[in-house]
Amino acid sequence: MSRASFYRAFESRGALLAALAVQPEPGAREKILEAALVMVGAHGLNALSMDELAARAGVSRATLYRLFPGKPALFTSLIKAYSPLEPVSRLVIGMNDAPPEVVMPEIARTVYRTVYGSGETRLGMLRAVFFEVSSFSPDAEESAREAMRTILGSVGAYVMAQMVSGRLRPMSPLLAMQSFIGPIFFHVLTRPLVERLLDIDLDGEQAVTELAEGWLRAMQPDERSDR
Repeated sequence: MSRASFYRAFESRGALLAALAVQPEPGAREKILEAALVMVGAHGLNALSMDELAARAGVSRATLYRLFPGKPALFTSLIKAYSPLEPVSRLVIGMNDAPPEVVMPEIARTVYRTVYGSGETRLGMLRAVFFEVSSFSPDAEESAREAMRTILGSVGAYVMAQMVSGRLRPMSPLLAMQSFIGPIFFHVLTRPLVERLLDIDLDGEQAVTELAEGWLRAMQPDERSDR
């Protein structure tokens, strides 16, 4: 039949799969995400072929598109599964009443553990997230929006509350978060290169803890402003 006839009956591939009631193969979601983590980490989201991903994950194309209708849905799920975003948000919500000198270093350590503590590095995924979001990739736009909503709703809200309570120096919460995340993110990204080129073996958790503590010193309330 013609394409026009197909789209009159089914508005999208997803609608066709829904009508067929195609059931995902057991464990398919995990296999797809694991394969996508490697492929996106190595070559980025733009170069990813969904057909190649299905083959590498050992699932059918129908199963892949049933679970992930396209690259935006896949990228959003990758961020949730493998980036520090969700672990950091859960941490902040659970420690919402603790002071910044306890919470902020723990956030830094959580970021490091998420990237390096799973047995194999997720550094490629972190690079891909940074590249896709900063390049305004259409496939990553919705993922970026959701990530910003999540991080502003957890870490951003916590930092603002600490400023209001007088525990942190008042300033733009966005700038405060950028000044906290920037050094930690840079350290995590460049760590393998620095260790290889300079033959320096730094304790990762200790390094990000010191960066967080430096941020805390810079964010101490100004006594003159308080008076």
